[in-house]
Amino acid sequence: MTVYVDDANIQASVPNGGRTVTSRWCHLIADTEDELHEFAARLGLRRSWFQQPKGFGSLPLKPESRKAQNWHYDLTAPKRAQAVRLGAVEVTPREMSAIIDARHALRFPEAAAEYQRRRAENDAKWTAIREAQR
Repeated sequence: MTVYVDDANIQASVPNGGRTVTSRWCHLIADTEDELHEFAARLGLRRSWFQQPKGFGSLPLKPESRKAQNWHYDLTAPKRAQAVRLGAVEVTPREMSAIIDARHALRFPEAAAEYQRRRAENDAKWTAIREAQR
């Protein structure tokens, strides 16, 4: 089982029942959802805290979409430290994105190739815009 935790360090206040939790937050992912839930249970996280990406309005996400692969748990700084002690691999947000890209490519190779093609196309457009503004 490989579980990853990023160092996003996002400051946020999140409602939790009758209280608000203010902390620095990061993300916990794994190679499979089952591995993620098993590790999250070891951390003492509730299954209801699982972050499953959703579509817009009433439209569901297509399972093969890249966004549908962004399932994770949010962790506070103390839970992140506990996750590392339990064996989570520390990665940067950029590395985490690459792990999710690779997972997407393994599960949905054609959709992943199209996503990467569109991403490269958009990157090229933005590069041209920035160059034109110089």
